[in-house]
Amino acid sequence: MSGPPLVTRVARRRALPNGVWGMAVFLASEATIFATLIASYFYLRFTSPEWPQGGIAPPSVALPLALTAALVITVVPMGFAAAAARAGNVRATWLLVAVALVVQSAYLAAQIVSFRHDLDSFTPSTNAYGSIYFTLLATHHAHVAVGIGLDLWLLGRLALGGLTRYRVTAVRAVALYWYVVAALAVAVVATQVSPS
Repeated sequence: MSGPPLVTRVARRRALPNGVWGMAVFLASEATIFATLIASYFYLRFTSPEWPQGGIAPPSVALPLALTAALVITVVPMGFAAAAARAGNVRATWLLVAVALVVQSAYLAAQIVSFRHDLDSFTPSTNAYGSIYFTLLATHHAHVAVGIGLDLWLLGRLALGGLTRYRVTAVRAVALYWYVVAALAVAVVATQVSPS
């Protein structure tokens, strides 16, 4: 008696890994926080007779745009790192994450210097403009710092233990984090320089 052949096929995964879904849900909540902050900014702006308030000079445009462009460009090596991880190439994954980390760290350092410079001109307690301006930027900078921490964790895990299925998912999740942070950076800088 012959029956169907006993050939088993390895089924391709049809759903994203739980780690990627978890990061997506987390990022949806983070996007909501930024949407609320940006909406608050524009509410204050459109209900104020002058903006920025209190004679504060409008922010410069060139430096924030250049820095944001540098941050947005880092999604390219992060995307390639995710692809390299899925292909099992640990060396390429590590190098691509490291390249992105260098640019992201330089971005954050330049932003901190700019933030400190702005604090010399006005503070969060100066008026509503100062409060929402610094809250929006500090929240964004904190998210970039978290992303840098995730990059460092990935680099350490890749260097010590190579690629596992878990780490491939981690690289994909961190790449997704940077895609969203880069998109949010565009929204934040557009809001920041809007008075100019």
